[in-house]
Amino acid sequence: MSQQPTGRTGPVGVGIIGAGVISKEYLKNLTSFPDVKVHVVADMFENVAAERAAEFGIEQSGGVEAALSHPDVEIIVNLTIPTAHVEIATAAVNAGKHVWSEKPFSLDRESGLGLLKAAEAAGVRLGCAPDTFLGAGLQTALRMIKRGDIGIPLTALTLMQSPGPESWHPNPAFLFQEGAGPLFDIGPYYLTTLVQTFGPIARVAAFGSKSRETRVIGSGPRAGEEFEVTVPTHVSALAQFASGESSQSIFSFDSPLKRHGFVEVTGTEATIAFPDPNMFDGDITITRRDSDEPETFHSVGATSSRGSGVLEMARALRAGRPHRAQGEMAYHVLDAMVSISESVQSGEVVGLQSSASAAEPLPEDWDPYAATL
Repeated sequence: MSQQPTGRTGPVGVGIIGAGVISKEYLKNLTSFPDVKVHVVADMFENVAAERAAEFGIEQSGGVEAALSHPDVEIIVNLTIPTAHVEIATAAVNAGKHVWSEKPFSLDRESGLGLLKAAEAAGVRLGCAPDTFLGAGLQTALRMIKRGDIGIPLTALTLMQSPGPESWHPNPAFLFQEGAGPLFDIGPYYLTTLVQTFGPIARVAAFGSKSRETRVIGSGPRAGEEFEVTVPTHVSALAQFASGESSQSIFSFDSPLKRHGFVEVTGTEATIAFPDPNMFDGDITITRRDSDEPETFHSVGATSSRGSGVLEMARALRAGRPHRAQGEMAYHVLDAMVSISESVQSGEVVGLQSSASAAEPLPEDWDPYAATL
């Protein structure tokens, strides 16, 4: 991947591919960041792209080729469904575009490695969600650990429990099929946070289950429609990191008890509770060895929401430095999820085939709404 400045100046041109539910959040933010400019919204359903473009005042819309061929688009933001992520990202790489993809990076190791190699050969960058670890909440927590506020970090516990998204999502079937389920849909937020805390994962062991073979859409025009569940809806996973620490995680769409954003890291001197890794802000608590009462700390720094990783990548592109939400990191998280799935199926401990380095913390004065280019 080339780290040299592109020679261009001014805001970095962006094209959106995929005009579904998540595109609204991205567009709300990307159209408010001075350092990027959205030129086109594309989708295989061109009428959907046109509606989304009009909603946010984007001049051009059309099919996928409208974004890939746009001369002012430098970064393609790939917001398609998980099964299309690699196909669209590869097409963008072949068109000479840098790519930011929604998670997961890919659905299997082979296609993910192929995408990494294609981008390397083309000299373009790959970035991938989640970018929540760039938010003020997680950045503050990671800085606190790095400066020794809990002593030496040893273990972590993460919990994500819910009844599942079918009650509120108007088209939830894909969230219960290949490329999703609680592990692939929500797991990237927690696993990315763990890797940012401890470094690369060395091996995993896991169990999984599926409570129902079908579920029913609870809202929207298709309410009452039944759909098939093809992946585990509850996964319990253990991970050991290359540096020796360990973690326990639950990812569940089977729990009447809702528990979101539970991330605790225990060190030799204290336990720190992170903000929700699916969010960009929030308070941090630390419970010290000599006290039963947690101390609360407010997050430090500006924050926004989804699209922050695209912005950070755009600024890095202009500066000729590495961006923080790297494709290699996303591939390592993908490798962890595939390994967890393999452990569920085999009942054995599975070693990861990849590695990745935690990103450098953002400066505390990093401001997504500043014009810097």
